[in-house]
Amino acid sequence: MPTAARPAALPRPSLTERRKAATQREIARTAAALFTERGAAVTADEIARAAGVALRTFYRYFRTKEEAVVPLLADGVRQWVDDLAATESGPDAPSVREVLERTARRSLTPADEPAAEALRWTRGLLRAMPGDPALRAVWHRVHHDAEEALVPVLARLTGAPPLEVRLAAAAANTAMRIAVEEWAAGDGAPDDDGPEGPAALVARCLRALTAGLPQLDGPAGDGGGDGTEPGPGPGPA
Repeated sequence: MPTAARPAALPRPSLTERRKAATQREIARTAAALFTERGAAVTADEIARAAGVALRTFYRYFRTKEEAVVPLLADGVRQWVDDLAATESGPDAPSVREVLERTARRSLTPADEPAAEALRWTRGLLRAMPGDPALRAVWHRVHHDAEEALVPVLARLTGAPPLEVRLAAAAANTAMRIAVEEWAAGDGAPDDDGPEGPAALVARCLRALTAGLPQLDGPAGDGGGDGTEPGPGPGPA
């Protein structure tokens, strides 16, 4: 029996990188809270002061006040892509479609209070976006980057040609975005496991948007799609 391929372990970030990431996350949480409360009226100086950093430090990390929320918005999507990338391949692996849904549901099921709080902040940001086009542009950029990150992962898992891989990445990413937006428009709790909870919504969206993609039906793994030889994939996102 062939041995299942295991993805290579990612290098551990340095102490400096971890400190930088922690500062960025703290600024992002502060920015999200202020945008949720005050909308577009909030300033970069107010975010910096509330986060306990100098304005020059703020601008060292972010070019605009809206960009300050990128780490918060990107965390959930990054968790999903990383979880998907860690999928083991092999003839007994579940289908790519099953793996997509399982990992997407997991990424929108808060494991603890900080994760639930991050989802609540995301809801607040989405509700503030109609009055702040720059904030909405940040949201769409986060999802554009997520779609690009999905492409090489799905290329490995499906072994499908580049066009089919891009279609799958676009469908999966759109399902995630619409599910979060739909949940944010309601009043349910982040840990709601009912039909209007975020995890259930992303499963419904994935099923609807990927129903016509047979490349997701094969087992997850290198070349594990429909047997078609893939062409050269895109470069790094």
